[in-house]
Amino acid sequence: MPRIPGKSVVGIEIPNRAREEVLLKEIIASSSFARLTSKLRLSLGKDIFGTPVAADLADMPHLLIAGSTGSGKSVGLNSMILSILLSAKPTEVKLLLIDPKMLELSLYEEIPHLISPVITRPKAASDALKRMVVEMQRRYELLAEMGVRNINAYNRLFANGANVTRPPKTQSLFDPFQQSRDSSVPVIPLPPLVPLPYIIVCIDELADLMVVASRDVEESIGRLAQMARAAGIHLILATQRPSVDVLTGVIKANFPARIAFAVTSKTDSRTILDTNGADQLLGKGDMLYMSAGTSKLTRIHGAYVSEEEVKQVVTFIKDQGKPHYEHLFSVSEEEAPSHNESNLDARDELYEMARELVITSGQASASYIQRKMRVGYPRAARMIELMEEDGVVGPATGSKPRELLMKRNPAVHTHDAFTG
Repeated sequence: MPRIPGKSVVGIEIPNRAREEVLLKEIIASSSFARLTSKLRLSLGKDIFGTPVAADLADMPHLLIAGSTGSGKSVGLNSMILSILLSAKPTEVKLLLIDPKMLELSLYEEIPHLISPVITRPKAASDALKRMVVEMQRRYELLAEMGVRNINAYNRLFANGANVTRPPKTQSLFDPFQQSRDSSVPVIPLPPLVPLPYIIVCIDELADLMVVASRDVEESIGRLAQMARAAGIHLILATQRPSVDVLTGVIKANFPARIAFAVTSKTDSRTILDTNGADQLLGKGDMLYMSAGTSKLTRIHGAYVSEEEVKQVVTFIKDQGKPHYEHLFSVSEEEAPSHNESNLDARDELYEMARELVITSGQASASYIQRKMRVGYPRAARMIELMEEDGVVGPATGSKPRELLMKRNPAVHTHDAFTG
């Protein structure tokens, strides 16, 4: 028989005869929510004593949610998303919403916080997760360039409106094919530095993605869960089917914070929480919350928000501005693969510059070209493939960098692409 937390007595939990409705506005107006100064605060609900419970996603730093149909999982997810929308500006937090069911997250289409339109196709979702890994790498390179360890330290550089500039060697991109070799005028100036927004990747129904591209999805989620915290990228994964083929060992190992709504069996409860209990929950928002760094479970009655309330908040937020989608997460017709990519006439106008950049720097990766030349990831990846066809770089070998097959001729003088 469990002991009541904070007391020297044991207790037996008995359901109320009349279920109390916990409203989202009660949690947001509570001192528990106000004490959290983070832009990533989540309203969860009330514990068994009626105390409002809120949590900081930045401390988790990723959240795993599971629950059967009718358990309140989707309502809980909406409460968390609204908590963030009501706490942060679009310049402070961006959302990447993935909804293979095409029903739950479509309500948030066209809000200014979105980094991309709501993704509904599993193949596109797998590709978006790969691109989020590229964005994580880009952010790490920027943090290293500025000599800081995480996104909080980076954003503090801009405190009180400070004007932050890049180190001299990385301020602009020079054309290595200029006719006037003594010219030092940059043709592609790098954009000015601005504070980085947090990015929350929210997936409603992970099982649908794992069916279509389990290996790619698991690899991308694993890399993001292991490394993305310092870069300000956080994950919220939700599923109705907490089986071992969906919540794999790699995923569970990197998600210490978990929420279990009512599930149908002890096996499902153990899969999500590593213990029984979720199979005894009452449904409709009844949940067990496991915070990061502890195996102790907290029983919470989740905050309720109706679909009509979600629509009202979304309408209000849409009136504040339009979304500005990141190029990395939107593929235009111009960047769509074509059948004659390998033909010279179909090659990118920046291909020769990218080729010289790779030969000069010795770094043959799409993410490097994407970051240095400020082009989209599909465009950079296509140029790397063309370099492989031309014998400039070797084939991809898993996680290892490509081998550089063509070296720079020291007898030919060109401007270094980034130092002039």
